Amino acid sequence: MRTRPVLVFDGDCGFCTTSVRFAERRLRPRCEVVPWQFADLAELGVTQERAEHEVLWVTPAGRVYGGAQAVAKVLLRSGRGWALLGALLMLPPGRWVAPRVYRLVAENRHRMPGGTAACALRDGGKSSVPHG
Repeated sequence: MRTRPVLVFDGDCGFCTTSVRFAERRLRPRCEVVPWQFADLAELGVTQERAEHEVLWVTPAGRVYGGAQAVAKVLLRSGRGWALLGALLMLPPGRWVAPRVYRLVAENRHRMPGGTAACALRDGGKSSVPHG
């Protein structure tokens, strides 16, 4: 059984990789960090489709948070002022706005700093996957 949460991201996306590396350096969240391409998704309880469309936070108990909620969990686990920001993203009105902002960024990640054409979501970000 895992003792630390797992942050799962798209390792083929330059923007995602840059964002995760920033978080590891500056925020130092207490978690494992793994690209979905190298993760045992079945063991984590997530599908490849979901992992392709949003960052995921998997708790040691197996609860999965995606998108903006996953970002909030990273911030909460980072301590200091970051935890306050994470809490704001989990409570109204942040909880209502954050998924929309996350989706906007995700749909345009190929245009973001560090992003490349390979970062573009295959279906333009439209999916039946639950977001945020």
